[in-house]
Amino acid sequence: MRDTSGPGSDKDGREPVPGVRGARKGRRRFLLGGLAAGATLVVGWGVAPPRQRLRATAGSAVHDAGTVALNGWVAIASDGTVDVVVPRSEMGQGVHTALPMLLAEELDAPLASVRVVQAPIDKIFANLTVLRDTLPFHPDDLGNVPQGARWIAGKVARELGIMFTGGSSSVKDAWPTMRAAGAVARAMLLRAAAEQWKTNVDTLTTRDGMVVHPDGRRAPYGLLAARAAALGGSIAASDVPLKTPAQFTLIGKPLPRRDAASKVNGQARFGVDVRPEGLLYAALRMAPVLGGGVGGFEADAIAAMPGVVKVVDVSAALAPLSGAGAGVAVVAEGWWQAKQAALALPVRWTVSPHAALSSESVFAGFAQALDRESGYTYFESGSPDAPAPAGARTVQAEYRAPFLAHATMEPQNCTAQVLNGKVKLWAPTQVASIAVDVAAKVAGVSRDDVSIEVTMLGGGFGRRLETDMVAQAVAVAMQTRGRPVQLIWTREDDTGHDVYRPAALARYTACVGADGRVLAWDSKLASGAIGHQYFPRNLGLPGVGPDKTTAEGEYDMQYAIANRRSRHVAVESIVPIGYWRSVGHSHNAFFKESFADELAHAAGQDPAAWRRALLKDHPRHLAVLDAALARAGTPAAGRAHGLAVHQSFGTVVAMVAEVSVAEVPLAEVPLADKDIRVHRVVCAVDCGIAVNPNIVAQQVESSVVFGLSAALAGEITFANGQPQQTNFGDYPVLRMAQVPDVETIVMPSAAPPEGMGEPAVPPVAPAVANAVFKLTGQRLRSLPLRLA
Repeated sequence: MRDTSGPGSDKDGREPVPGVRGARKGRRRFLLGGLAAGATLVVGWGVAPPRQRLRATAGSAVHDAGTVALNGWVAIASDGTVDVVVPRSEMGQGVHTALPMLLAEELDAPLASVRVVQAPIDKIFANLTVLRDTLPFHPDDLGNVPQGARWIAGKVARELGIMFTGGSSSVKDAWPTMRAAGAVARAMLLRAAAEQWKTNVDTLTTRDGMVVHPDGRRAPYGLLAARAAALGGSIAASDVPLKTPAQFTLIGKPLPRRDAASKVNGQARFGVDVRPEGLLYAALRMAPVLGGGVGGFEADAIAAMPGVVKVVDVSAALAPLSGAGAGVAVVAEGWWQAKQAALALPVRWTVSPHAALSSESVFAGFAQALDRESGYTYFESGSPDAPAPAGARTVQAEYRAPFLAHATMEPQNCTAQVLNGKVKLWAPTQVASIAVDVAAKVAGVSRDDVSIEVTMLGGGFGRRLETDMVAQAVAVAMQTRGRPVQLIWTREDDTGHDVYRPAALARYTACVGADGRVLAWDSKLASGAIGHQYFPRNLGLPGVGPDKTTAEGEYDMQYAIANRRSRHVAVESIVPIGYWRSVGHSHNAFFKESFADELAHAAGQDPAAWRRALLKDHPRHLAVLDAALARAGTPAAGRAHGLAVHQSFGTVVAMVAEVSVAEVPLAEVPLADKDIRVHRVVCAVDCGIAVNPNIVAQQVESSVVFGLSAALAGEITFANGQPQQTNFGDYPVLRMAQVPDVETIVMPSAAPPEGMGEPAVPPVAPAVANAVFKLTGQRLRSLPLRLA
């Protein structure tokens, strides 16, 4: 038997309409509760399934001649090569391996026969999951309101058609649709073979890219594809069952990465590798102070320098509060020529209204906001303000997290050509459809006149959800008479003009009873709200209302505390802010898990036992906690174990960090006076079905390196309106000598896959901080972690 629950109830891969029973009302649900209610009122749209996701409108233009498209996701060539259309960007997270595995599994095609084809701009490739996951509901709340709101959000996402790679959502979003696409294509091929052999389709099977007859005859898919395409239009996805986990031959296997060899031998094509004919290069000078503008420049002063072609003011192309800000681009025959000329270009900058901005003023503003404002309540249960009983004690703590840069290894870049009213982009972007829209707006053309080739990304981490470099490149290309231009940022450009992870300040108060039980938990956080900037500058939508990312990882925790409240005060950010790997979880997990450890200590309890007691109704959390602790064992002499448990993007992670504190710092590492050394990290994850356990382990290892870089040294500070860090010398990332041994435990599961690109980042900092407390008695409540 095959599981029929996956592709949905509609013949085109739509999803079933959610039920309407079991609703509970609450003040925290007002945001999208009206949308859920509207699902029963909007005739013909609210109740109907989302539009189909299998048939593309772009046709077969993305496939080679002679290759037959069976739906928008799969095409087959006469030699049996299978084109799998992948709508998500490969930025090291393994989607060029994992997503083809989903389709090949249901198609019964060998993975070796699969070729990845970049998806065209088409609404069937929209990411529905990421919008659903932005809704501010607690993960334990499965009532009618959140289900209805997620349903409507999926429909809205399908209509918007945003091709978005982020939010740890690529596999999760593809799970039903790409499997359905493969299953439907397989059914079409079976029907074609049955007609060719004049037999009953139910007698036929598939294996290794062939249809097999009971008498032993075999028909390769390549020879059946054209007939299948002609016959298969009437096959309904709801009539084609999907495999059960017991039938998987690819999913769940630790298969090698398909992009590994090309990245080792240099054949992989990143944005900076693009070389269209006639290529020019552009380097930048951007306003050093936030809010500064271009008052003028003297292009004649560099006109005679080698290779210089043109100087272009790119300020007008950018939306407010982008990382780039105002600036000037110098175009030359070579990038080094462009960069040297840009450095020599005399530029006058206008006075910025934010010239006095400093990190101190930012955090002072947060403190004032926490003092004066009640904030938005994301979660409240019981009576958190009830008087403390006799014998109880109050525990209070204040935590802070700094701005952080993304620091992708491949610098920001985009190549653009504007010729005969058409725009061509070559871009390492996480948002192909948004990049196309931005390019069309800057060039003043229709989006249909813009084409894009998405290259591999040398790291994304959320920075390439932005389009400032795309706008700049198109603005420059409009001035180069049809010649393509590759615009490349320097590391200093990137560090000084990022859309930073928001800084945050958090205040916690808890009441601990005489018996050690936590009677009340009250948290109040202050920071900028990313959505208030991202939506206006990239989507042209208003940035208003509560932003879940400000409080995620805190309001939605699973610790069973009867009297609890989680609030956030949104403070308008002068500093450009954006999505950083694991977003709000990245700092809220540090706050929450550090405070949890403080409460365990105040109660005189072992931190693991304290957590077990409060997670007794959450078996997934208990299982990962026990698995991580069992694997971690006992720390070596002179070391301590720190623990953190956190759920994000649907995945539950338990992490144990083995830490020591040395009197002598590691050489050439600009960290604290006493060096915090992380020797080993054990990480247990429950991410649902692990489509490829190798990739899961790689993402955990990557997350530990990324999270530890931030925990030990990551900090962007501001003075006089300018970021003070410029390059890896003063914004260091983890060196090889600092990388700990990382052990990953992938918990068995038959549940659909959840996110994996980000969930192992949030627990890193609190696990290390909690270990440091055991070693030194110091509670490190500010990031990066620095000993006194």
